[in-house]
Amino acid sequence: MVNKTPSFSENEQMRGLIEQLNAYITTYHGGSVELVSFDGNIVKVKLGGACLGCPLSPMTLKGWVEGTVRQFFPDIEKVEAIN
Repeated sequence: MVNKTPSFSENEQMRGLIEQLNAYITTYHGGSVELVSFDGNIVKVKLGGACLGCPLSPMTLKGWVEGTVRQFFPDIEKVEAIN
């Protein structure tokens, strides 16, 4: 019997995770998060929508985005937002 479980690269897994976070943030808060780059150590994202100019966006970045990423990728050094 052959295992037919799909295999995804670390980059594909990260992109999927950020897309799931984006769906939640968009639905419940009107904001957005988009993966810009991932080099295996640092994740760069772009916040948009209602997150732009929101005084709580640093908490969104550190709490939701970085916190969730670290649950699945514990060796990540940091998650940072770029403009």
